[in-house]
Amino acid sequence: MPQCGFSRAVLQILQVQGVKQDLVATYNCLDDQELRDGIKEFSDWPTIPQVYIKGEFVGGCDIMLNMHQSGELETMLQNAGLLQDAAGESSKPE
Repeated sequence: MPQCGFSRAVLQILQVQGVKQDLVATYNCLDDQELRDGIKEFSDWPTIPQVYIKGEFVGGCDIMLNMHQSGELETMLQNAGLLQDAAGESSKPE
């Protein structure tokens, strides 16, 4: 369970979208200052959490929420093959 409310919100968004939990990698950067600083430097993004889909930086909590509300996130997740279908299997576009 994330200690940060923003991280918790991002995980809830992914869950609502239908992303299987075992497809999500999380790291506790609160316990590792070097990791926390490195994350911000790597992406040139000042806040955490940071979401990457298939290695591409997407954004933080606000961006994920906006994308979720607009439907853009569902499309991105579907194109990446990360959404479950009704049978619980990942849906990959043909």
